[in-house]
Amino acid sequence: MTAKWEKTATNEGVLTFSVDQKEIQKGLTVAFNRVKKNLNVPGFRKGKVSRTVFDRMYGEESLYEDALNAVLPANYDAAVAEAGINPVSQPEIDVKSMNKGEDWVITAKVTVKPEVKLGEYKNLTVAKQDREASEADVDARLADLQKQHAELVVKEEEAVEGDTVVIDYEGFVGEEAFEGGKGENYSLELGSGSFIPGFEDQLIGKKAGENVDVVVTFPEEYQAEDLAGKEATFKVTVHEVKAKELPELDDEFAKDIDDSVETLAALREKFLAEIKDSKEEAAKDAVEEAAIRAAVENAEIVELPHVMVHDEVHRAMDEFLNNMQRQGIAPEMYYQLTGSTEADLHKQFEGEADNRVKTNLVIEAIAKAEGFEATAEEIEAEIKELAESYNMPEAQVRRVLSEDMLKHDITMKKAVEIITSTAVEAE
Repeated sequence: MTAKWEKTATNEGVLTFSVDQKEIQKGLTVAFNRVKKNLNVPGFRKGKVSRTVFDRMYGEESLYEDALNAVLPANYDAAVAEAGINPVSQPEIDVKSMNKGEDWVITAKVTVKPEVKLGEYKNLTVAKQDREASEADVDARLADLQKQHAELVVKEEEAVEGDTVVIDYEGFVGEEAFEGGKGENYSLELGSGSFIPGFEDQLIGKKAGENVDVVVTFPEEYQAEDLAGKEATFKVTVHEVKAKELPELDDEFAKDIDDSVETLAALREKFLAEIKDSKEEAAKDAVEEAAIRAAVENAEIVELPHVMVHDEVHRAMDEFLNNMQRQGIAPEMYYQLTGSTEADLHKQFEGEADNRVKTNLVIEAIAKAEGFEATAEEIEAEIKELAESYNMPEAQVRRVLSEDMLKHDITMKKAVEIITSTAVEAE
């Protein structure tokens, strides 16, 4: 085979290759064996006609299309390998010649992976990360826990932000009450943002027993179109005002929070260690992310193929919707619940698709530049790790992921490791 690659654009070109007589005959045999099963030819039992008779009656040219379909995939792959290109799209096949007794000439218009010019990717300097765990961090966590365990206590004073009011309410547009605008004995935390903007603010300073006319304007993008942008008056009766009463920070509180400790001091010590570990992990992740981002920024890619970005958007969408499906939420239900469409979700994932594609290309280029390969032992270890992570048999992992896919993932991990392990934080 002689394969010829001609670029027609930055990442596009035409691959011209031939299918030789040996391959053609192989394809013709496959095509004939498929066709003859359904042939009724006088003098022959069904499916038993000879190739010679068939060619004389119908001509071998009648088999050419099926024959080409049979041998094209393998011959296209061989041509791609010979030309040394990396297609990222399905080829647009065009048959240039299929003359009897001659090699067939085929062209394939394809989009290929773009060239990556690597910059610095080792020993990169990134911003210094905060790893310090302080007593103030512990105070903040304890304060959050106090709020979570607070009790609501009725008070006589005016309501302030953070209080909960128990109310009856009914909404009107003009003189007419609207559907869904009525509630009784509803507990509303002031400042929670649960109601229409401006509603909660107008209840601050009110006491139990007061009647209040709350005037608000529905947002223009409000879900009920008949109310969107309209002014409404809610007639509100305040039944109770309740304040949060925080528990005391003492040993009893500590034991209620964590039965493995006996004192508040012990709980503080445990929290300090946990916060330190969390900050260490967060700092490590931030350094790795910054190093990879710097390596990608240092590389040069003239143009990203649109098909790669498009495929990445749909890969991310499929992953997201599959996760929703595992939680029992079908795509149609998700769109209904969120008031969005497939086009909205597509747009949501478009933003980072370019960067994800470029990042993958750069990491692949680094793996190639470093000559990384995957050993048989590493492939076996990867299979075991994936089987454990996804709680599935190793045999199933082998069926789902080809050896080439596993090799690719391993070399990508090695490339990421060389970027992140050599990165240093600025002083």
